[in-house]
Amino acid sequence: MATFQRFAPDDIVITTDKAFTSTWSANTNNLTTAHTSSTQASFASSTSSGQFHINVFNEAISSTTSAVQYALSYGHINGSGSPNFTNDTGSFGFSATKDIYSQYRSLVFGGDETQQFTFDTVTPDDIYVININRARYKQSLKPGSLNLQIQSGSTAIDLKLTDDSVTKTGSAVITNVGRQFNIVSGTNGTMIGTTLGQTVSGSYGLFYPDAGFIILNPKALDLTGANGGVELGTTRNANTSDRNNRKLFNQISGAGHFILDSEEAISSQFFFARIKNRDFNYTSNPSFIDNEGTLNFSSMTDNPQTFITTVGLYNDNNDLIAVAKLSQPLNKNFTKEALVKVKLDY
Repeated sequence: MATFQRFAPDDIVITTDKAFTSTWSANTNNLTTAHTSSTQASFASSTSSGQFHINVFNEAISSTTSAVQYALSYGHINGSGSPNFTNDTGSFGFSATKDIYSQYRSLVFGGDETQQFTFDTVTPDDIYVININRARYKQSLKPGSLNLQIQSGSTAIDLKLTDDSVTKTGSAVITNVGRQFNIVSGTNGTMIGTTLGQTVSGSYGLFYPDAGFIILNPKALDLTGANGGVELGTTRNANTSDRNNRKLFNQISGAGHFILDSEEAISSQFFFARIKNRDFNYTSNPSFIDNEGTLNFSSMTDNPQTFITTVGLYNDNNDLIAVAKLSQPLNKNFTKEALVKVKLDY
């Protein structure tokens, strides 16, 4: 009996499928509640963590199942909206908001410090950032799944935002962090109307599914409800803690509607173990033969019956690298053949 059988090229098939799940903890589809930590979301000094970002939790932090879902940041190209790190000559404008703007500009555009984020045709000096916690998603966020509502400051109608991946299929811009889609008014990846946003403000933002973050346009959010905004009230004072990320948190949590899925490419390798009628009809258990090679059991002489329970996959050095167990023993003799399909996911 042959101990090893080499797989032929047509015995191995590789496929790749995508699996989709909700981004939020416990596979929650819609993140309807949002909580912050008073310790983390502190604005006590120019270097307090709240000046840079606010962590948003799915439950109160006192809960054992509370976990960070995303973080909210505000960035300004000149450092407005947060206090300077120091007041020494030459340090004016070096603040948390300038760090945030520089960080995301570097991620998207590389080392070009002259670039600014442009929303359709409008280039404001500042941005809001929703950075999805890395532990919340698999390989990337799923385009077309974004459904974010932001509470309006004066009307009862929330602003509904999505990406335009369905509206403009295959038209993503490729950046240093992967695909870039526009954030537009609409749902499920489909834009409402034919324009990305208002002429005076530009589009609502940019979506980077491969890097896991969303850039929002403060100028568009600051518009009145009648003009398509939510009256967010972004302030841009120099050397001042304006807490703009807190303002955005209040209106996102007030709306209580944030849906976003993640996606993962799962590659599967199928091995078809073909068992011919002549193979694997005798056991390899050494107790079945004596010292002279004679069978100890006469029932195995003329019409042996074996039971296959396990398929082992070996490399070229005959090292066992994977084991597949059958759900029940498979009876084998000279009159039977079998095909066992082994699947490996990775």
